[in-house]
Amino acid sequence: MNPIHSQLQDRVLARVNDCMQQASEQLAREFLPPAVRFNQRGRIAGSAWLERWELRFNPVLLSDNEAEFMAEIIPHEVAHLIAFACYGRVKPHGPEWQHIMQSVFQLVPRTRHRLNTSKVAPTFSYQCDCRTHQITLRRHNNMQRGKQRYQCLHCNQLLSLSVPHSTRKVP
Repeated sequence: MNPIHSQLQDRVLARVNDCMQQASEQLAREFLPPAVRFNQRGRIAGSAWLERWELRFNPVLLSDNEAEFMAEIIPHEVAHLIAFACYGRVKPHGPEWQHIMQSVFQLVPRTRHRLNTSKVAPTFSYQCDCRTHQITLRRHNNMQRGKQRYQCLHCNQLLSLSVPHSTRKVP
């Protein structure tokens, strides 16, 4: 895990509190500040744990993308908590959450971030007759262990691990 420095953690906490305050003012209702953790892993930038009233952020993605976190990802996750507080358990990106994103935070309610995740989620090149496929680490490991096989949806050929150009044997 990539530890983040305390000043960045402080900026995230301040932004979370600003978003909570903004929601309180817009909705004329008080919200307790959530617990904030920096232990999210993988490709996920952040997550909201509703019953725990907790937000989790990916420290690697945060360190590399602070501006995007401040502008969109933190309000996105706070909106999940606010939707839960106002409406109870609803669809994660349903109309209630979308309403909060638009009316409280004046943001387009995007369900997925657009961050580069190559640092936190490597992919592996696999080949078929018609193209190269990028396979996740989990699927790659399952294929290497013989637990799973995947085939191309276009040509129906089983995928095989591409050999990097520098390691190919020349006849």
